[in-house]
Amino acid sequence: MMDLTDSLLFRLNFDQLDSSSSAAGSDGLEVKCNGMRARNSTLLCVPIMAETVDQMVIDMGEAKAVGADLVEIRLDCLKVFDHNQDLKRLVKECPLPTLFSYRPIWEGGQYDGDEKTRLDALRLAIELGADYVDVELQVAREFFDSINGKKPETLKVIVSSHNFQDTPSVEALGNLVARIQASGADIVKIATTSLDITDVAHTFQITVHSQVRIVPFIGLVLGERGLISRILSAKFGGYLTYGTLESGIVSAPPQPTVKDLLHLYNFRQIGPDTKVFGVISKPVSHSKSPKLYNEVFNSVGFNGVYAHLLVDDIAKFFQTYSCMDFAGFSVGIPHKEAAVKCCDEVDPVAKSIGAINCIIRRPTDGKLYGFNTDYVGAISAIEEGLKGSPNAGSVTGSPLAGRLFVVIGAGGASKALAYGAKQKGARILIANRTYDRARELADTVGGDAVSLADLGNIPPEDGMILANTTSIGMQPNVGDTPLSKHALKYYSLVFDAIYTPKMTRLLKEAEECGVTIVSGLEMFIGQAYEQFEKFTGLPAPKKLFRKVMENHS
Repeated sequence: MMDLTDSLLFRLNFDQLDSSSSAAGSDGLEVKCNGMRARNSTLLCVPIMAETVDQMVIDMGEAKAVGADLVEIRLDCLKVFDHNQDLKRLVKECPLPTLFSYRPIWEGGQYDGDEKTRLDALRLAIELGADYVDVELQVAREFFDSINGKKPETLKVIVSSHNFQDTPSVEALGNLVARIQASGADIVKIATTSLDITDVAHTFQITVHSQVRIVPFIGLVLGERGLISRILSAKFGGYLTYGTLESGIVSAPPQPTVKDLLHLYNFRQIGPDTKVFGVISKPVSHSKSPKLYNEVFNSVGFNGVYAHLLVDDIAKFFQTYSCMDFAGFSVGIPHKEAAVKCCDEVDPVAKSIGAINCIIRRPTDGKLYGFNTDYVGAISAIEEGLKGSPNAGSVTGSPLAGRLFVVIGAGGASKALAYGAKQKGARILIANRTYDRARELADTVGGDAVSLADLGNIPPEDGMILANTTSIGMQPNVGDTPLSKHALKYYSLVFDAIYTPKMTRLLKEAEECGVTIVSGLEMFIGQAYEQFEKFTGLPAPKKLFRKVMENHS
């Protein structure tokens, strides 16, 4: 676990990097030119992992076409490999600079032959004109001894270490960097495994230290919790990062695709002063927030990047990432309630709800300020849906007034919707798998409670509203639904907070019953307007928001 000393060190190191940005364009840091952000110099590398040389040649051409800077040719993936003939062809026909690796099983690769044959192949790649080779720390000294006096000036040798168990402390990583440097490495590469997203901060600290020491450094943290190590490598001065040609074909999971790095995360424009935003949730990969915010950030010229943040312990996350540039966060399941305790200040409405879905780090003092924009987006979408429904009536004020509003769930989103509906004059019924939690929320907002198992047995009444705020029916469990189709016919409107998929089983079956439906996408867009404005200080371009979400739905 990262302690307070580590957190302070991370903040100080980042500030040191940031303060040097104006004069360090050649070292991978960002420079300013007439108000425009300059392209960073962190390289984008595509692993080529085909089983045949023919396919590798094709993939190398595709890598160039999509915008990669170099390719890593993974020789251990080849099913048949003629060293002399195949290496000549791979070097000759590659349209990009080449990085050759021949990863053995003991370092996470596929090669299980003898070491001499393996290292001979890398030496031959050097002779034939490779731009880089990657050798493992365990054999680095032997390898350097064997090429003594024969190393071309243009060749860069990457010495790498892979840890598939965990991410060591900052001190241990620093010692490892020193060992790799002492081996004769031109470039240091360390890959570790994330047990918690705060592990990535260790790698960021080492990357910053390496910039100060003028040591080219590649730092990767494997696992879904380590995804930001790849996206933010340019912010902290990493030598290169990796992106795949296709989703799912990776040399070390999780790797984003080159297209995502370039066009979703706007990788070329990320620099030391880029503000970091993200969605904190578990699970989180289903969220479309990065697609929405990054495209809008880029369109309006805002220097920010937004990422998926798989967080287990939200308090630990904020303790670790205390740097001012970690500037704003959307908060999802299951952290909406726990996040309240992490904030220095909480908006009065969010405090009344007892849950937040948005946190900003105030630029004036670095304090965390929590808000709840869930209820605004959801309630507005439901009211709009009711206005167009057959049972809308002609009541002035909110169409929710006087109706029975049934909320499935008892978490943070449930609290937000129950609070919002109560404010509009609705009567609240909370349904949850655990009755005690339903009762607790009902008492808080002034409503009634029922177990989810008994929800289908409540007496029907005209104009009822159903709002599902649980993850039941969310990808990948799209066949699940919180309530039987038979019971849905008694409702005037059914709302599902889930937006992946847009049309859940609950909504499909409600529509088949002739009930008005409202997708969670409407709630998502509605709450996103306010979050964007809090993140950026700019007015939300609402038409652009809708266009982006329509393109990605």
